[in-house]
Amino acid sequence: MRLDHVSYAAGPDGLAATAQRLGELLGGEFVDGGIHPRFGTRNRTMALADDMYLEVVEVLDHPASDKAPFGQAVRARSALGGGWLGWVVEVDDLAAVEARLGRMAVDGSRHVPDGRELRWKQIGVNGLIADPQLPFFVQWLSGREDHPSAGASGEFSLECLEIAGDPHRVSEWLGETVEAPLEDVKVEWVAPHGTPGIIAAQFQTPNGLVRL
Repeated sequence: MRLDHVSYAAGPDGLAATAQRLGELLGGEFVDGGIHPRFGTRNRTMALADDMYLEVVEVLDHPASDKAPFGQAVRARSALGGGWLGWVVEVDDLAAVEARLGRMAVDGSRHVPDGRELRWKQIGVNGLIADPQLPFFVQWLSGREDHPSAGASGEFSLECLEIAGDPHRVSEWLGETVEAPLEDVKVEWVAPHGTPGIIAAQFQTPNGLVRL
């Protein structure tokens, strides 16, 4: 179990403008990640050190976005002006998570511009919708060479997550201590005074530490 990526919902200016704005703040560039046909969304990604990546995602005007929980989650966050959507934990086998949550994972895929298809399974987005401090889970079916973190320069890394929430609640959701997927990332827990979830993320960049 490890932290795989953090997800940021595009604002009213759209995916390209949001990714450009964040890229300028970080001093790097996002690449086109393609469309998620099952979820009615599309993204742009930035590779980070330690096999992680940062995703900016937007909802499409597509029927799947109304039916798929991930599309619903992105639409709701963007409707609030955009911002941090959540964090995502990778596991080698989702069977134990499926058993604990009492439902099956769903298949996800997207074609990147060079034609490669990335495939994975995910579960837990409904938990994120109900309680945004909770991560959801992915199991990558594509090889590591196709993971969105492939080719990371090492100049950009996720250093800290600031989360409004309760680590004990998150540990219950994970089925093990919250430190397990976050051992390489510092977490600052803040008592929520409103909606729980990611407040900010701190990235190490060639220009120093940047807080988004």
